Amino acid sequence: MNERKASILVVDDDAAIRELLEEHLTRVGYEVRSAGDGDQMRLQLDSAHVDLIVLDVMLPGDDGFTLCRQIREHSRVPIIMLTASSDETDRVVGLELGADDYLAKPFSARELQARVKALLRRASFSRSDNPRYVVFDRWRLDTLAHELIDENQQGTALSGADFALLQLFLSHPNEVLDRDTISDVTRGRESMPLDRVVDVAVSRLRQRLGDQGRNPRLIKTVRGAGYLLAATVTHVAE
Repeated sequence: MNERKASILVVDDDAAIRELLEEHLTRVGYEVRSAGDGDQMRLQLDSAHVDLIVLDVMLPGDDGFTLCRQIREHSRVPIIMLTASSDETDRVVGLELGADDYLAKPFSARELQARVKALLRRASFSRSDNPRYVVFDRWRLDTLAHELIDENQQGTALSGADFALLQLFLSHPNEVLDRDTISDVTRGRESMPLDRVVDVAVSRLRQRLGDQGRNPRLIKTVRGAGYLLAATVTHVAE
């Protein structure tokens, strides 16, 4: 029985870029669809299953940030955002809205391929190799549904980046994790000087956990070293 090819949706208003990425990603074994704007993207998402979205920021009509936010209202599909700007602000905004990774134009098709492969591998791992539930503090993480459940049984869906970061902390409770380790898991590469992406990712996760304020109780900052999850963690199969 043949294994199903992963389906990639490329959303970019530049036809040349869509054709280039479709040709390259198809050649390396993916099923590729494309869209030139938000309306076309929604039609594609309504008509077929998609495993990952490559989403340009600069689009006619709804921009990539708006579309990313709309997608995250109902889906945890991995999203790689493309930006023509080298400004760190664009990268931070995209990640705050729930994107899993980003690439600045111009980029190589091989680099995009590597990011796609890493995100799909991470998504597959989170679906199949973890216990169903991880319990910590007053929370329960559903690793199958990517849902964070509070003590009142209210669930919150987590984006790919939030889920990966929380899993990292839960795999190493009460251990200090440095910025490079966190960056490698959440973005697949080392952090750069003045790069706020790790801080934004941790801040967003703290918000999900209600752990904000001057002295966070769960995810503690260890100055000069990194971050630490201060909690007892247990695993439940079902």
